[in-house]
Amino acid sequence: MKKVGVTGGAGFIGSNLTQRLISEGHEVVVYDDLSTGLISNIDQSKCVFHNSSITDPKALHMALKDCQTIFHLAARGSVPRSIKNPVATHSVNATGTLNVLEVARSTGAHVIFSSSSSVYGRNIQLPKDESMWLGPMTPYAASKLAAEGYVQAYAVAYDVPTTLLRFFNVFGPRQRPDHEYAAVLPKWIWLAMQGKPINVYGDGTASRDFTYVDTVLDIAMTAMNEKVLTEGAMNLAYGNRIFLSDTIELLRKHFPDMQVNYVAERLGDVKESQNAPELLKQLFPKVKPKNFETTLTETIDWLKEFGQSVANGPATSD
Repeated sequence: MKKVGVTGGAGFIGSNLTQRLISEGHEVVVYDDLSTGLISNIDQSKCVFHNSSITDPKALHMALKDCQTIFHLAARGSVPRSIKNPVATHSVNATGTLNVLEVARSTGAHVIFSSSSSVYGRNIQLPKDESMWLGPMTPYAASKLAAEGYVQAYAVAYDVPTTLLRFFNVFGPRQRPDHEYAAVLPKWIWLAMQGKPINVYGDGTASRDFTYVDTVLDIAMTAMNEKVLTEGAMNLAYGNRIFLSDTIELLRKHFPDMQVNYVAERLGDVKESQNAPELLKQLFPKVKPKNFETTLTETIDWLKEFGQSVANGPATSD
């Protein structure tokens, strides 16, 4: 078994990953500043927790210096939030990633990094593949692209073993549903549970390549266990072009009286998203995702039973 670090380990994906790592017998170090993550997501009897920011290189090095693998999930998320405060977004997402890579440069740790499909930005061609040009439209996307550049540079210049994963609209249990920058699926489910109307930005014809969190964990664990490295980025989504209008109809099966408000599109929102998963299937042939409707139902069931455990967390407005 390995000693593994998880930055952002109190957050949505990080806490799910930490739980999986612990269940498989690994020694886990969670590193999180709790700016958006929840202390309740961390079982401190089963892992070591460091409450600090990835913008603090000394604290980061002390916490992760003995880790053989570092899952770098900590980030300042949200497109609208980055538009409000681009400097803070850059500091966490770009410089913070550089700090993580500096730890790995000194220790030889394998870094598994979470980037974002938002780096494609202005490139409207579908489906996306890893050879396409990138055109960030927001500071969030630009910060993730800068971080990708550092990950690839450290792999070449310093032989740091790296796996660079671009996430596409990850959803599932433990995702916070109730704050200003919450992702669309948990936010809609949470509002529908309370009998409140949901807002749709645009006319509902936007599409997303939603990825269930368990699939992300399967990929991440395989990358660690089999030391799957990437030469550049690998898109982590299975090519599902799911229209928001169709998602609303699936939600109506659970919430027949759900009300929908259509409002103006938001600055920086990508209209369409879909991956071409050939590289993903080549590198991770054993991972088989569940279908969207099944995982949406699992997410609804989890929020109905446990949603209060991730609601009312730290404010994320600036």
